[in-house]
Amino acid sequence: MLFSSMSFVFMFLPIVLVLYLITKKEFHNPILLAASILFYAWGEPKYLAIMLLTILVNYLGALAITNYEKQRKLALILTLFGNLGFLIYFKYFNFLIENFNNIFQLHINTLGIIMPIGISFYTFQALSYVIDVYRKEVQAQKDLYKLALYICLFPQLIAGPIVKYHDVAEQIDSRDVNFEKVSYGVKRFIIGLSKKMLIANTMGAVADRIFSQNPYLFDHSIAWIGSITYSLQLYFDFSGYSDMAIGLGMIFGFRFMENFNYPYISKSITEFWRRWHISLSTWFKEYVYISLGGNRCSKIKNLRNLGIVFLLTGIWHGAAWNFIIWGIWHGFFIILEKLINIKQVQESQTLWWQKMLWHIYCIFVFVIGWVMFRADNMEYAWNYIMNMFGILNIKTEEFLFTNYYYYDRYEIIIFIIGILCSIPIFKNILNQKTKWQQAFVNVWLLFLFLLSTMAIAAGTYNPFIYFRF
Repeated sequence: MLFSSMSFVFMFLPIVLVLYLITKKEFHNPILLAASILFYAWGEPKYLAIMLLTILVNYLGALAITNYEKQRKLALILTLFGNLGFLIYFKYFNFLIENFNNIFQLHINTLGIIMPIGISFYTFQALSYVIDVYRKEVQAQKDLYKLALYICLFPQLIAGPIVKYHDVAEQIDSRDVNFEKVSYGVKRFIIGLSKKMLIANTMGAVADRIFSQNPYLFDHSIAWIGSITYSLQLYFDFSGYSDMAIGLGMIFGFRFMENFNYPYISKSITEFWRRWHISLSTWFKEYVYISLGGNRCSKIKNLRNLGIVFLLTGIWHGAAWNFIIWGIWHGFFIILEKLINIKQVQESQTLWWQKMLWHIYCIFVFVIGWVMFRADNMEYAWNYIMNMFGILNIKTEEFLFTNYYYYDRYEIIIFIIGILCSIPIFKNILNQKTKWQQAFVNVWLLFLFLLSTMAIAAGTYNPFIYFRF
């Protein structure tokens, strides 16, 4: 079930919310758990068993870690293998077989495996739980249903944000719901829905037209438009989902961490990753980077740790070489910025044009990275990037379409709106002080909700991009 669907907005969510608000607190968790299982089963009924088995493995694993002190490390390892085993099989098994065949010139058949939606996200949440228990940061959850609620809570089940157990353990046991929280949650949900339906989908239509063509068959201006519109699509699609998830969590009394903080205003790739997909970045920091030694080691090992983290970040995003190289691409610039001590360098430069140059550098790096991210393979990505910089021998006589095929006036307007909304000029829109300001914001959000609903009714199936990760 999609957040951006009529069935969710006008049927599932209202029914669950009404049941939640009219019942006593002791029924809140069971209602949310039942709703979450129904939400997942709606779109993935045959893979519900995998998620439930993941819950059971982590429930038993955490109890074993707690109850068997001498074997606690073994219990952790077995539980980690159980979690990663599901993820590797469903997400990476065919990729490994294909590469094994290519390397050794074999012909092992791949399997007809379909990856369960959200497996990367709920697996990382499960890993967070057992590692927290092993580190004795939290106690093992003895109530299986509460652990199940943590892992499969529907607002963030499919595409995050990745909620770490120690951040919500107390909220699962006790939380309050009031008018202010529900009101804020609804408004935040509408903002996210608008990002998805009005900006992301429109920019995605432009990007799809361009990326569906051979890079030899359009000029470099179209290549740049494609890369920038895809950058906007990805940001508003994923941050829109995160806004909806955070809003839904607030409606039901949960406070989830922010997942995006205007990443496109960054002046370095290091800063970019503090602002982009924050829940994933902090997950890797807490459970991989620090475990490897973080920066409390020699410089060489610190750089190695950063490289490993970004290699794993690329692998996490998908079973394809373009994702792996995308992760290495970002890791290279993170390491480079570490070597030159970019924070100190930037602090010593106070002129506006110096700051602008750093910003332009960052934009070039992440936009080129998004081309790798979007392309079906690295050959296409390489040709596309060469086209962007005018070094591809394009065949103008074979152009299939004029520039106006790729975009129209409405899409140009949304393009401009998207750029404006990717910078923090509307950052505090929900925190207006006066009643007149609040009334204006409420009317404007109602208008956006109507436009988004019309777009849902008129549109086709359009899942969020990060569903496939």
